[in-house]
Amino acid sequence: MKTTGKTILITGGNSGIGFEIARLLSVDNKVIIVGRSKQKLNAAQEQLPDAIIIQADITNGDDVNRLVDEINSTYNNLSVLINNAGFAYEYSIGEQADARTKAIAEFETNYFSPIRLIEKLLPLLKKQPESAIVNVTSAVALTPWIAVPTYSNSKAALRSYTQVLRHELKNTSVKVFELLPPLVDTPFTKNLAGAEYGMPAPEVAEVFLKAFNENQLEIPVGTAVNLRNGFFAEEGIINAFNIMNRLA
Repeated sequence: MKTTGKTILITGGNSGIGFEIARLLSVDNKVIIVGRSKQKLNAAQEQLPDAIIIQADITNGDDVNRLVDEINSTYNNLSVLINNAGFAYEYSIGEQADARTKAIAEFETNYFSPIRLIEKLLPLLKKQPESAIVNVTSAVALTPWIAVPTYSNSKAALRSYTQVLRHELKNTSVKVFELLPPLVDTPFTKNLAGAEYGMPAPEVAEVFLKAFNENQLEIPVGTAVNLRNGFFAEEGIINAFNIMNRLA
């Protein structure tokens, strides 16, 4: 996969893994960072002055339509879409957990929004001689982490969708990648139990870019490699995070 001279859109690219990927790719490409917070977008642009920032909430239909219109009119050479934005609740499933409400919010960001954005940008991506969709799932898509139960469910759903999409697009110019990070040290995870074990986001970005260049369509990182290969699967269902800690 050629990673020079491309126009690349990254959702949630103003911090964490998304920002580090944007930092690496902005050297030889035009990078568009999409996020909800204007303040965070401006802070990201201060560090990456060549990046283009677009404020949009990917869970809001009107924002998505505005974003897609701007891409089609101004950046119609878009060739890489990286669905990185994510959201999670840390809680335990139980009688008073209100899991349904939490799951709806998580699935809206982590599953339904990437599907909508892919469908709306797919016609443009198909026009490019070489293009890619990258869905950022998680190690918890392989083995759920009990601390974030319905977040794990949403990432497993996105992984399943990614596999089907890859099959459907196999005869087009659009390659479909999946990045499966472990627990990563980012603002997103700083309040989670065990956050001190998180892998540095720059390291995840480095692994991703190397695998992306090599056309590795499924990119597990760190502990996700072991979980994908079936190690500790039974124990992982009981307490995946303890296992991830030991493997970190």
